[in-house]
Amino acid sequence: MGTVIRPSAVLWDMDGTLVDTEPYWMQAETELIASYGGTWSHDDALQLVGEGLIDSANIIRARGVDMDPESIVQHLTDRVIARLRTEGVPFRPGARALLADLRENGVPTALVTMSMRRMALEVVDLIDFTAFDLVVAGDDVRRPKPFADPYLQAAEQLGVQIGDAVVIEDSVTGVTAGLASGAVTLGVPHIVSLEASGAHELWPTLEGRTASDIRDLHARCTMETAR
Repeated sequence: MGTVIRPSAVLWDMDGTLVDTEPYWMQAETELIASYGGTWSHDDALQLVGEGLIDSANIIRARGVDMDPESIVQHLTDRVIARLRTEGVPFRPGARALLADLRENGVPTALVTMSMRRMALEVVDLIDFTAFDLVVAGDDVRRPKPFADPYLQAAEQLGVQIGDAVVIEDSVTGVTAGLASGAVTLGVPHIVSLEASGAHELWPTLEGRTASDIRDLHARCTMETAR
């Protein structure tokens, strides 16, 4: 029997981890709230980073937006997709190269995002290679991050043990979900600090990182857990 290579999958968050769409979301939120006479600051927007879409929509609705939560989600998603189509996929530093290297090394990958499936598929379709084996989106799960459900569902659908997987996240909510699932959880901070998130490791960037680095990360963290 051949040696089993770990990790058996890498599970990627999307907004802020794979792609830098957070400014798109923030602008869409600001414009929507302003259209109802309200104001929305950068600090206001930060509280939505990594949150489920319906939870975020309820916060926006409480700021005076007279739309039901589902309509708010659809509106914001439409605005972000429009930006993606006109401006392309704004990859985070090193993310595209690492994803491509994982694929070249035969490591299964999943995109696990709380954005809607139609937006996630839009991003995937704009990537110029076959990037993911699976997409799990916000409208595919009953309980969003910070619950473990999205990552557990991804592992189950890929046919891997969650403890054999690595999660890559940029938000406290996402890191919490990864840790709760039992995956080795890597934090790559972007807009919010992850210092107190409990992530197994924090990397300042994915720039220059390869599949070998991800394998070493998994080996280090599982070895420490076994002690």
